[in-house]
Order: sequence, then structure tokens, then C-alpha cells
Amino acid sequence: MRLVIALGGNALLRRGEAMTAENQRENVRVACEQIAKVAPGIELVIAHGNGPQVGLLALQGNAYDAANPYPLDVLGAETEGMIGYMIEQELGNLLPFEVPFATLLTQVEVDSADPAFKNPTKPIGPVYTKEEAERLAAEKGWSIAPDGDKFRRVVASPRPQRIFEIRPIKWLLEKGSVVICAGGGGIPTMYDGNQLRGVEAVIDKDLCSALLAEQLNADLLVIATDVDAAYIDWGKPTQQSIAEAHPDEIEKLGFAAGSMGPKVQAACEFARNTGSTAVIGSLENIEAIVQGRSGTRISLNYNGIAYR
Repeated sequence: MRLVIALGGNALLRRGEAMTAENQRENVRVACEQIAKVAPGIELVIAHGNGPQVGLLALQGNAYDAANPYPLDVLGAETEGMIGYMIEQELGNLLPFEVPFATLLTQVEVDSADPAFKNPTKPIGPVYTKEEAERLAAEKGWSIAPDGDKFRRVVASPRPQRIFEIRPIKWLLEKGSVVICAGGGGIPTMYDGNQLRGVEAVIDKDLCSALLAEQLNADLLVIATDVDAAYIDWGKPTQQSIAEAHPDEIEKLGFAAGSMGPKVQAACEFARNTGSTAVIGSLENIEAIVQGRSGTRISLNYNGIAYR
């Protein structure tokens, strides 16, 4: 079995939680405890989000006035190394010593004509009150958008077109390695003539993970986040969790673009393009998700929508 697990950036640094290395490592440890239960006997690829992390690095960079801040593609590369290191160490402490690990810096091509560059939607960094967000937007020229009852900085999120390192990822899997790659949706790049260069953007982790899982012929894509399923009427007395759904039916429900929307879109695209199953669920429930006992399962094999 070949399994791709996409860990959400907000699951690794929870909403409203202090953005410390200690908190991130603790959340990584929780994820790895779950992943270790399903890892034996499977080919495992782990992707992860980086929205809170890359936003924090950007804030730290802005505090240094002697040079221009590093661009988002470079910060994305930094977070791939940082988060990959923690996952390797925490999961390596749980699996047999003989299991090899590899964290791979992953460049992902985007289209310069992607309309996302004119309409920033991807939230990064911490949450702010409306007053704080408006002040920072005025000071730094940011775009901001609501995120629940708070606000966050938003940046362009172009669609992933091509994963440049897909061949070495396959080679590592064939040698039995656990591969950590496409962190934060990969490092956004585009061609300028025949020269590849970085782009000031953040690719959506879930859409990139779906493309990764498709190109790896994965049997299952798990999109792990900070809620246990996709819900209708979220936060209302009428809320219901979705147990399983056909892609055509769940897409009709219209999930928020800044939160559950990309996860549902990614799961639907993977299910349609491969005929396999994608599941959206909680980081703490990864074992139950893989066993089919938790999360929202999306597949062409389902009719309509079933609720829990």
C-alpha cells in the first residue's frame, strides 16, 4: 500500500497557540505517534503545510532592517527543512532504527498567468484582531482577509503544475525510505525564459499533495487537519459531519476558500483522477482514518452524501 499523508500547517501549530519551537515539536510528536501505528508494511510519503511557520519567518525577517526580507519561496524552503527535520526525528524515534528517512526540498512549477497572483487568498502567519490586521496591512502593504473571528495575512496561491523532484521521490520509495516532501505545497517556481526562478507565493499544500499522490499512484490520500471531518453548517447548532461523499455531491456544498474549501477540492481531484479514496480528518485520528473508521471519505464509489 502506498499512502500519502498531508499534515496541515495549522495542525502542527494550532490556531491561537504560541508559535514556539516547543509547541510545534509537541504537535509533530502527536502526529508521528499516529503515523507510526500505520507505517509498518506500507510505502509512506508525508507532506505538510507551512502557513503559520512561513508567516512567522516573514515577521522575523521584517524585524531586521539592514536588508530586504527573504522572499516567500526561500522561506518555504526553510520551513521544508525545519518541519522535515522534526518529523524525521520524532517518527524515527518511534520506528525501527533500520527505517530510512529522507526530507526532500521540492520545487513545484506554477503558471505566471495564474489568476491567483491578482487575487491573494492563502492565509499565512498568526491570527490578528481586525484592528491589528488593518494596521499591519497599512504599514507593510499586506493583503488581509477574515479567518473565523480573526484576520490573517493572505498571499497569492497559484495552482501546482509540476513537481520537479517526483523521480527521486519514487526512487526513495522504491528503496524503502519514508519520504517527507512537498512541504508547504512545495517551493513555488516558474520559468523566466529557460531559467527557473522562485516566486513570491505559497502553493496550497492540499492541492499539491493531491497532485503528488496522483503522480505517485497512491492508494490513499489522507488530508490531516485540526478538525475530525468536513462539516456542513460548521459552528451552528445544525452542524453535521460528513462520513462519505461522491466528489460531485460534496463540491455542491460550497466550503470556505480559506479553510476547508481547498481540502475538499484536493480530495475531489485526487478521487476523480485516480479512482482511489481521499480522506479529510483529524491529525490525532490518522490510525482510525487509515482503518476507515474516521474522517470524511471521498470516492467515486460512493453515491450522494452520508452524514454521521
